[in-house]
Amino acid sequence: MKKLIRLADNLSQFAGKISAVILGLMTLLILVEIFIWNLFEKTTLIADEYSAYGLAAIIFLGAGYCLKEKAHIRITLVLGFLPPKAARIITFMATLITTAFMGYLWWYLFKMVQSAICYGSTSGTLTHTPLWIPQTVMLMGAGVFFVQLVATSMKTFQAISTHEEVV
Repeated sequence: MKKLIRLADNLSQFAGKISAVILGLMTLLILVEIFIWNLFEKTTLIADEYSAYGLAAIIFLGAGYCLKEKAHIRITLVLGFLPPKAARIITFMATLITTAFMGYLWWYLFKMVQSAICYGSTSGTLTHTPLWIPQTVMLMGAGVFFVQLVATSMKTFQAISTHEEVV
């Protein structure tokens, strides 16, 4: 169990770093677009499209890291009024439900990537970007988030049995 938790934490850390790099590249792309437009009244023609892909990548790749760092929004007001054991059980159930939902979402993202590859889907823009490329990044991020959710579920279950603080 500790190996899975360590693997999940390491994957989430790595995906978070990739997410940060993508954010930097997006910023650079937008600045180049602004610079070119203001100096030459020309455009890169890709800034909007690739910034949207970057945003999706940041969201999906950063989700596992965000969970690892306990940075997701949680409603702790209700949990604070409950006895500690009840709070741990509710947290475990919520994490378990989220894990199941994420597994379901990952499967359908996988099917989406599979379809994009099978049909050779491309963007409807001048770049004709093969859609499987940004979709695969989303799939990888969703996979890391799923693994982190499994690890968090395990940690939360362990907190129930050992009477530790809610994870």
